[in-house]
Amino acid sequence: MNKHIAGRHFELTEPIKNYIESAIESLDKYNLEIISVHCIVSGDTKNGKKGYSVEFVVNLKDKNTVVITQRDKDVYAAIDLAAERMRKSLRRFADKIKDHQVTSLRELESEIEEAEEQLDFVNDIEDDIIPMDLELHKPMDFEEARQALIDDPKRVFIVFNDNEGRMRVMYKRADGKFGLY
Repeated sequence: MNKHIAGRHFELTEPIKNYIESAIESLDKYNLEIISVHCIVSGDTKNGKKGYSVEFVVNLKDKNTVVITQRDKDVYAAIDLAAERMRKSLRRFADKIKDHQVTSLRELESEIEEAEEQLDFVNDIEDDIIPMDLELHKPMDFEEARQALIDDPKRVFIVFNDNEGRMRVMYKRADGKFGLY
């Protein structure tokens, strides 16, 4: 991993460089292939207040780049906050890579076998279900539905509209009378 530490409008001292290097070395624990880390510390004044800005640019393998910028009154606080944000970002990236693991061929074969068994079960159920064409093309009233049930003893349900516009079901009961839902 290449490390580059620079200061803009700010003179870097050895303790600050060592502090930044220790923060950069703590990024190795995520087992990501880090190509380079650039840290830029700049001192600036805004609205009459002196502050420090720390920017970390981490280049990862496969063209992934993470950039974190943090501003604070104290240079050490800015470094701490930026390093913490960098760790959090890299941890998320590492977790994303770990969650996207490739399944083995044995696992795929077992999943395919389970899916085939479920498909066979569904096919067995579909053989028991026979679709029927509806002969009704218009809603029926009560008398037409009653007459159709009398004429065709095999038919059990007839759906029709009543006077209020609701769908209703008339069926022939076991005792020979008619029921209405």
